[in-house]
Amino acid sequence: MRPESWQPPFCPNPNCRHHTAVGGVWPFKRSGAYRRQTAPYRIRRFQCRECRRCFSTQTFSVTYWMKKPGILPEVFRQTTSCAAHRQIAHNLGVAPDTVDRAVGRLGRHCLLAHLAVWGQKPPCGAVAIDGLETFEWSQFFPFHANVAVEVESGFFSFFTDSELRRRGRMTDWQRRRRQELEDQLGRPDPRAVVRGISELLGVVLAGVDAVVIRSDDHPAYRGPIRRSTCHIRHEVTSSKRRRDGDNALFEVNLLDLWIRHGSANHKRETIAWSKRRQRAMERLAIVLVDRNYLRSRWKKRGGPTPGMLRGVIDRKLSVEEVLAARRFPDQFNLPCPWDRYYRGAVETQALSVNRRHVLKYAF
Repeated sequence: MRPESWQPPFCPNPNCRHHTAVGGVWPFKRSGAYRRQTAPYRIRRFQCRECRRCFSTQTFSVTYWMKKPGILPEVFRQTTSCAAHRQIAHNLGVAPDTVDRAVGRLGRHCLLAHLAVWGQKPPCGAVAIDGLETFEWSQFFPFHANVAVEVESGFFSFFTDSELRRRGRMTDWQRRRRQELEDQLGRPDPRAVVRGISELLGVVLAGVDAVVIRSDDHPAYRGPIRRSTCHIRHEVTSSKRRRDGDNALFEVNLLDLWIRHGSANHKRETIAWSKRRQRAMERLAIVLVDRNYLRSRWKKRGGPTPGMLRGVIDRKLSVEEVLAARRFPDQFNLPCPWDRYYRGAVETQALSVNRRHVLKYAF
């Protein structure tokens, strides 16, 4: 509950000139209070003297416009503890759709929370990149989650997505089914991985003159690295090499292992796979914040988090601290493709309807 002396840090109206005046003095007045059915029961109201927009203390809360605000921290914990949405709904006694909406809200919040803490600072030392292969809707719709990890600290800085064409060993029926889907929906872009890696490097290496990039021998990585405006020394490690602590790609291999270990939708054998790539990206944003700021880098209890080793935080955060305040997207320059993730604009070709995030007040 916010203290009585609490004052709104800025106007929540994105069209007001005081919306970006974070921490500054701006004209507002108190405008009474109202009561609601969940704690805190008394909500104070305010009004901006400039744009005349009315708002309340809840406007700056992550649980803004939520009917069940108490479930949000527990959904965060269970999402990163290998629980599927229906399992979480069963554990909390709510509907699966409620969990879907809560995960979407958490994913959007974590995108902004990470940008607020990280600030797109240039990497310290070498950066390892890789593509975690998974799928949406069915195994006929695979995609890569392209990730970037700073080798020295294990800091998970950014991710993108790239659609793929199903490959590998298939039965005759599976080949015919793949052809039917491609005739109906179109063949996946063969340069999607190139585009995804280009977007990944464009954000991670912004403002960097020279850097070391470590990756496996995937041929799609060479073009984006060669065309980068940054001077890159590309160190290639065979994907067939033993993935232990002596492997140059240990940090990114460990991250892939961590994602599969803590995310029910990325298990090798599961019935909880992502039905939409959009939802997979939202869950990955939650994993990113959990890995960087809430978990120790190593198994040692009480050890530093990757964010602490990176120098962007000074102590391990709790779920409640991550969810302490609402983030406003208008105050951030969301890089591509995170802007698409926030707006829910990633479409699943197998679905005839792909709902986007178009809420007017709730975020």
